[in-house]
Amino acid sequence: MFSLSGVRHRYGGREVLNLDRLVAAQGDRWLVLGPSGSGKSTLLHILAGLLTPSEGAVAVASPIGIVPQKLHLIASLTVEQNLLLAQYLAGAKQEPARAAQVLAGVGLADRAAARPAQLSHGQAQRVAVARAVMNRPKLLIADEPTSNLDDAQCAAAIDLLESQAAECGATLVVATHDARIKPRFANRLELGA
Repeated sequence: MFSLSGVRHRYGGREVLNLDRLVAAQGDRWLVLGPSGSGKSTLLHILAGLLTPSEGAVAVASPIGIVPQKLHLIASLTVEQNLLLAQYLAGAKQEPARAAQVLAGVGLADRAAARPAQLSHGQAQRVAVARAVMNRPKLLIADEPTSNLDDAQCAAAIDLLESQAAECGATLVVATHDARIKPRFANRLELGA
């Protein structure tokens, strides 16, 4: 689902990412670990096509679903409209039935008409996951999805990401400094500070 070769990235003169090779197959689950400033978000942004590396080759299957660290739900839209916006922005036909199916899959079928401000943090996080899988991605990326969550919510967040990735047949890449989820992933990339 993705391949990186000789990827380096610098901000100014400072190198923040240096990967000789990283390859993931369809359906793989990858955990990218490292402290703040180690290049985790930079790697995710490169995988998502939001950032061009300073050097190296990147090949990524699409579509791509992203659960950003800051959820970026549109406050003036309902939960359903936030999901349909993902299809609109991708140039795809808007499918209310797909939005209902995805919301049911994340346990929020009854919150379709709610606005983001009416949701708990956990519910908003599930809406962000639902939005990320609306276009049936081949690659699902999550940036720090368990930060500020207690142990039970942390486990539930990873369960949700794994189940939604499996539903789409997507490769899952989670970047975090949260060591609690380390045992859940066989494939790990540890970045240094």
